[in-house]
Amino acid sequence: MRLDTIRFSAVLGAVLTCTSPANAQRKAPSDPAKPKIRAITAFINLDRAQYQQQVAEAMKMLKYARTVFESRDFEVETIRISTQPFSEYTKGLTPEQAVAFFKDYDALAAKEKFAASIGPALLNAGDPLAQADLLADILKNTLNINASLVVAGEDGVRWPAVGAAARVMKKLEDTEHSQANFKFSAIAMVPPLTPFFPSSYHTGFGHQFAIALESANTVAAAFQGAPDLATAKQRLTDRLGNEAFAVQTQAARIDQDTGWTYMGIDLSPAPLKNVSIGAALENLTTQPVGSSGTLTAAATVTAAIRDIQVKQTGYSGLMLPILEDSRLAERWSEGRISIDALLSYSAVCGTGLDTVPLPGDISEQQLELIIGDMASLAVKWHKPLSARLLPVAGKNPGDSTAFDDPYLVNATLQPLKP
Repeated sequence: MRLDTIRFSAVLGAVLTCTSPANAQRKAPSDPAKPKIRAITAFINLDRAQYQQQVAEAMKMLKYARTVFESRDFEVETIRISTQPFSEYTKGLTPEQAVAFFKDYDALAAKEKFAASIGPALLNAGDPLAQADLLADILKNTLNINASLVVAGEDGVRWPAVGAAARVMKKLEDTEHSQANFKFSAIAMVPPLTPFFPSSYHTGFGHQFAIALESANTVAAAFQGAPDLATAKQRLTDRLGNEAFAVQTQAARIDQDTGWTYMGIDLSPAPLKNVSIGAALENLTTQPVGSSGTLTAAATVTAAIRDIQVKQTGYSGLMLPILEDSRLAERWSEGRISIDALLSYSAVCGTGLDTVPLPGDISEQQLELIIGDMASLAVKWHKPLSARLLPVAGKNPGDSTAFDDPYLVNATLQPLKP
């Protein structure tokens, strides 16, 4: 047995001892403002001929990493595996064979309980648009697979790709509850090694990992009762920074013990239902999200995050996912938040248009215009943005969505501007 394997096993045994039931009884009550780890994401350079072995190796690291973090009182919600662009390892396959391969990969993800990202279509300008059609077929025929499509890069907005992304969204609308679009995003200027799905991918040799947080509760605690913006910003930098450094310390340990390279942490304060970034912003502005002051609050969050001197990756900005946040879904249903408002907030922070519900009769052309606005903003400010839009078949303005995904809440559909 190799020396590093012996050490890995010994350290894992020690960690498991630390988290035994007897030790667990002595733990102090958890801090309600402590962030969760939304995802530990492993990046692998998938080889179709040996992917099962690669997944097994990644799962060994991910399970160990989860145990390490849980021994330090961090709750880990998901473990994930992300690959290079799927077109690189489906070369030589017919579309039917590619879909069959991903059905097998999807079954493996369900069995091993990891979320899977297969990277983007159209990573490079000039890639064949047929990649988008194949991607739509893959996502329609799987449950656990996420993917994206690149609509802008250093060369600017790629308008044929914008149209391709709109076509994918309309195809995915025709799935149960129109829910498959939750697993797809159009991405612009999003770098490799982003741990958040569905925009995650890499372009290197793999054998790396990154961390994503769920820390809207941390923002809410920092902003509660803050007398001014400067105090709010400093409180957030200090509070979230303390947690981020604790995560980084354990990530460095995992790096050393496993040989998987730690690539950083995405400090975007992701919400989840009642752990609401919308409520956190309202703690600061004392106004409903969408009112004057929301843009300033968004800029404050991003400025605080950028001041935290840990190794960062991914978006590391403010996330405003409408259907993953109960307060944001409420404000959307009230008509206080619009697509244009979300784009304006993205100019000073965030991730773009995330889990935005749309009427089912929206056309490809209308989707193109929305995606194009996001991509143009990303290129203008040279920042990572994405669009995860959820048109709902058969639903009209005034109707409620009927999603049943555990990460989604439902909201009232709003009319599109004429």
